[in-house]
Amino acid sequence: MVNCMARKIALLFSGQGAQLVGMGKDLADQFPVAAGLFGQADEFLGRSLTSVTCSGPIEELTKTANCQPALFVHGLASLAVLRELVGEFPVTGAAGLSLGELTAHAAAGTFDFESGLQLVQKRADFMDEACAATIGGMAAMIGGLENEVRQLAADEDVDVANINAPGQIVISGELAKVETAVGVAKEHGIRRATMLNVAGAYHSRLMQSAYEKLGPVLLDVQMRLPQFPIVSNVTGEEVKTLPEIRQTLQDQVTSTVRWADCIQRLITLGCDTFIELGPGAVLAGLVKRTSKDVEVIAAGDVDSVRACAVAIKS
Repeated sequence: MVNCMARKIALLFSGQGAQLVGMGKDLADQFPVAAGLFGQADEFLGRSLTSVTCSGPIEELTKTANCQPALFVHGLASLAVLRELVGEFPVTGAAGLSLGELTAHAAAGTFDFESGLQLVQKRADFMDEACAATIGGMAAMIGGLENEVRQLAADEDVDVANINAPGQIVISGELAKVETAVGVAKEHGIRRATMLNVAGAYHSRLMQSAYEKLGPVLLDVQMRLPQFPIVSNVTGEEVKTLPEIRQTLQDQVTSTVRWADCIQRLITLGCDTFIELGPGAVLAGLVKRTSKDVEVIAAGDVDSVRACAVAIKS
């Protein structure tokens, strides 16, 4: 193993669906820097996000308006604790799955914590409104090639929402059309198709109203260029200018999340150690499906963050 300074570290931040009741509670109990972020979040939002995050119930935490800000705060709290244990360490690049891309930007200093949290809350509210106004659904396509899934999506008039890893693609759109697509998936060479338990059709044309509302909000957010490269879900490349950051964060609401491309780009940038900052290890698993040649560490509670600190210092 190489030491922390010789590693080329990529930070990954979780998206909606990773949430767990109690996430961040042990971090906040043991580290004032984490408790401070949760406390600031409650103050900035004017409500107790912390009580929902720590105590649930899961049905309340899973609501988009709670889930997205909770994951944003938890990801940054996990990073803050890791930096307290390790000290400042160089970051070669970062990415986040959907909502996690905003967390990555906050980690890189594109916008401050309060601005980022308010942006995330508005994004979540807009997406909730879009879900309420449409009848949408999503489904996972396992064991199919991208061109096979794209053909299925075109045939059934739905969108490709996520390309998560080789053989793991998600479609999104009107519920009845997604259900039809699941029914005929095997005819398109897709091994297994499963409906997802989600509130609506994220990353599809059914999010158009959220896209339109988010644009003016992004223009109002004070931004600066990130301190390390952030790879966009939309392009699979680093964002280079402030207009590009605003445009990609807006486009992301209705566009395909090209997660596998994001990981490949970070590998191209030289990243050899991927740290997932969030509850669970969903992204770590996707990285392993994309490349067996990199080290992947999940860090989202006290034990795993401490283990991560030991690993990257060794």
